[in-house]
Amino acid sequence: MSTTASARSQHKAAEERARAAARDGAARPAGAPDFDALLRQDPEIAGVLLGESARQADGLQLIAAENFTSPAVLAVLGSPLGNKYAEGYPGARHHGGCEIVDLAERIAVERATALFGAEHANVQPHSGSSAVLAAYAALLRPGDTVLAMSLPHGGHLTHGSPANFSGRWFDFVGYGVDEETGRLDYDAILALARTHRPRAIVCGSISYPRHIDYAAFREIADEVGAYVIADVAHPMGLIAGGAAPSPVPYAHVVCGTTHKVLRGPRGGMVLCGAELAERIDRAVFPFTQGGAQMNAVAAKAVAFAEAAAPAFGAYAHQVVANARRLARALAEQGLTVSTGGTDTHLITADTTPLAVDARTARGRLAAAGIVLDTCALPCAAVPDTRTALRNGLRLGTAAVTTQGMGEPEMHRIAELIAAALREDGTARAETRALVHRFPPYPDRG
Repeated sequence: MSTTASARSQHKAAEERARAAARDGAARPAGAPDFDALLRQDPEIAGVLLGESARQADGLQLIAAENFTSPAVLAVLGSPLGNKYAEGYPGARHHGGCEIVDLAERIAVERATALFGAEHANVQPHSGSSAVLAAYAALLRPGDTVLAMSLPHGGHLTHGSPANFSGRWFDFVGYGVDEETGRLDYDAILALARTHRPRAIVCGSISYPRHIDYAAFREIADEVGAYVIADVAHPMGLIAGGAAPSPVPYAHVVCGTTHKVLRGPRGGMVLCGAELAERIDRAVFPFTQGGAQMNAVAAKAVAFAEAAAPAFGAYAHQVVANARRLARALAEQGLTVSTGGTDTHLITADTTPLAVDARTARGRLAAAGIVLDTCALPCAAVPDTRTALRNGLRLGTAAVTTQGMGEPEMHRIAELIAAALREDGTARAETRALVHRFPPYPDRG
């Protein structure tokens, strides 16, 4: 028997053992999470876990990049899969004993390509930034020109920040949003592309609340001979649930995260066509990463299966409905909502009509148990300056929707935000009363 045939036989046998164990309802694996053991061995760190669990359940978690994973995803993250070193790809690892973890990665890849309708998926990136780095490494050379949303208008650090590898290695040209509407101006983006002739165009944002026209970006890119890299870390889960348009038919490479709305473990992924598969894989390993985190890869597989279920589609649409209702309610409370609303889970809002700046607002909200972020408001210049931008609030509805909250609760959240900004002394107790009706993990107290 040849070496290749022998390897295939070993992998087949390993797969059969793994599947048989699942069918037979085997007991929990040795080394599975045991909080009582942690409590005995390291009560200090056990206290950290208990404290964070209590914090998450005791306030409104409105950070747009966060969510609550399922207990199944958490179980895989804390599993013995974390012990395995697995440099390389299934069937071609640089370490022995990878037959079982190879199965986990194959399952994750199969589920990802089916979920997003992509020809190829790489599920190894440790984060969204790692996924974007791999895309750049596969398609670009140092010094190449890249067109991306400027950071003050909602671009990510990997979209050209001088503090990030992207800004140091490539020549980024930033595009922004229209000053009147707050929306992308595709004619202006086309003009920039014609002038600068970029090697790649990045579409994606950490704070743009509207759907992106990926077809328009592809038309622009085709005219100037550029690649389209879609960085959809934020709407990835909405895309999976059919609540946002997909970039897969238009972008050469799609980068994303598996947490946020997708509700999986913290990590990244890359989607592409078959013609770029080898370049993307080599850019992830060995160029930008070493061994894959197999517990995270398997946890991504669990999340992909959850996202393929009809219930997740209903969830994704409810996330959007909740965001739209919350945006309207915040406007009713006197905040200025960017672009007049949202198409996604994201909302950005200006607090200055309530005579409070964003930094102070975040502090008051935190004191009331309402956790969210701030970001630049691209069309809101600071008075008496030419270039400085005013900050506002950035919030999202993914986590509270996971908790089971609906549109009536969004109206109440807006009232609580306004009360906290007014320094109403009852806001903290009222926030606690609301969230205690919707615990993140209700069967666990």
